[in-house]
Amino acid sequence: MKRRAFIQTGSLIGAAGAAGALGLGLTRGGDDREGAGVGPGTGVAVPTSSDTGSGAEPRYAAEPDLVLRRATVFDGTGAPGLELDVAVTGDRITEVGTITATGAEEIDLAGMALTPGFIDIHSHADLSLLVNPNAESRIRQGVTLEIVGQDGNSVGPMSDAGFRATRDRYRDTYGVDIDFRDLGGFLDQLDRTPATVNLATMIGHGTIRGLVVGGGDRPATDDEIQRMRALIREALDQGAVGFSSGLEYTPGSFADVNELVELAKALQGTGYPYASHMRNEDDRLFAAVEETLHVGRMAGVPVQVSHLKAQGERNWWKAEAVLRSIEEARSSGLDVHFDRYPYVAYATGLSGLFPAWARAGGTGAFIRHLRDPAELPAIERFTRAKVALLGSWDAVQISSIRTAGNAYARGRRLGELAQERGEEPFALTVRLIVEEGNSVGMIGFGMSEDNTAEFLGHPLGMVCSDGGSYAPYGALSGGSPHPRGYGTFPRLMGHYVRSGALSLELAVHKATALPARKIGLTDRGVIEPGAFADLVAFNPTTVADQATFEDPHQYPVGIPLVIVNGQVTLRDGEQTGARAGRAIRGRGAAA
Repeated sequence: MKRRAFIQTGSLIGAAGAAGALGLGLTRGGDDREGAGVGPGTGVAVPTSSDTGSGAEPRYAAEPDLVLRRATVFDGTGAPGLELDVAVTGDRITEVGTITATGAEEIDLAGMALTPGFIDIHSHADLSLLVNPNAESRIRQGVTLEIVGQDGNSVGPMSDAGFRATRDRYRDTYGVDIDFRDLGGFLDQLDRTPATVNLATMIGHGTIRGLVVGGGDRPATDDEIQRMRALIREALDQGAVGFSSGLEYTPGSFADVNELVELAKALQGTGYPYASHMRNEDDRLFAAVEETLHVGRMAGVPVQVSHLKAQGERNWWKAEAVLRSIEEARSSGLDVHFDRYPYVAYATGLSGLFPAWARAGGTGAFIRHLRDPAELPAIERFTRAKVALLGSWDAVQISSIRTAGNAYARGRRLGELAQERGEEPFALTVRLIVEEGNSVGMIGFGMSEDNTAEFLGHPLGMVCSDGGSYAPYGALSGGSPHPRGYGTFPRLMGHYVRSGALSLELAVHKATALPARKIGLTDRGVIEPGAFADLVAFNPTTVADQATFEDPHQYPVGIPLVIVNGQVTLRDGEQTGARAGRAIRGRGAAA
């Protein structure tokens, strides 16, 4: 059939002629993926099936379903881009090279970079994919796989009361029926109602600690540690791909290092990582990094340091020393990486400005502390010191509010808002938390642009959004969220690559093959025969984020094509209606 015209530009980035592509060797030595062993440009079709290990009968295709022509292919391994064709049949890549066969559909990608779909190693899209499976803010920035269950918070397992509360909230607020209590059930529900993107999940330490120990500030007993460890192994058998902690958040913050080591040991033999939002990311950063590395060493498991940062101007100098610590741990044999988003502001709950002891026991206890005149002075001292670390109250922006009565605060800086309303900033902060039942989100500005570029360019670093899934309409359009939910990967491939912080091939590697291997996926994150056809095409000269802190619900530009499991999901920059995403399950707990 005739080739379908697509977007073209006048030049290719790092391109070589097709003749040079014939010796590229995209299929690496020692690869045990299904379909491996077939090199590019051979004209040999590889067997395809719907899932690795599914038992489905492989089929051979004389005519590919789709051929992507003349793209500058960055295969995910860190190799420079080369001008190649890519053939897709079913859900798999079947050939890479100079392809003579004609596809049932052909797309001309001259001038476009073609890469594996982006893998968000630290995502908070969890339940939002059930609320809006179109996942606009994710698929339109090229994300094809979300790794959720982060910061110690996973959607299961739930207690009976937790299940009822979650079910009622999502039914009443979003019209969504939640019918699961654990991670296995969550993945099953995603299979029944697929989204545009794939999803894998970790099991959260805070979730299981709350279930077993409760919300109080006390160490876990040996029996409780064993019960939590059993829950981790159960989650692994249901498909979890790691164990996460959020040690700045209650109740995870009440765990000692021995508890973390003993729980992380449940990962032994799986290859899955212990991923930690560390206990501190500012004044006590060195101790927090050492604790995280210690857990990995003592448990004998891989480590993923979540959204690495040195927060507060007085701590910016620590970035290089922290990177040296991670490098030394890696050189000593610890499988350790980190991730980081391409922004100088973080997002969390407004309660993060308050001491952990005041937050112990849940929202009711927290609000009682805030209303206690005897305790409030100590709380105020802590909070003011936390804000001073950021610089001022204007470094705190309200991102989400639950009630209409306080909607005026959404998207506003606290210092400016307090002055406008004639309120003292700390008093305003307390009032918002009390009136909103602690359902207040914030964005904090306290990081260095130089450090951000250094983290993004470091060879042990991956790229994450640390964000959720949104849309400019409907249920997920509320609030003023961090722009990373829309713009992380276009900002990386655009601003940071074009500014010279890292090469395009390295940026692609950090967003594809590197995170895939960290969670044990060998058939995603690369462009080679036999791999799943999760693909993104973008214009390297124009790709850019458009979302801002003032106006976050903005789609990026320069990404015309996204393919998920072989299905064209974004075409000419618009969604096709395809929802080919899958629940990705891990291999299970070690015997």
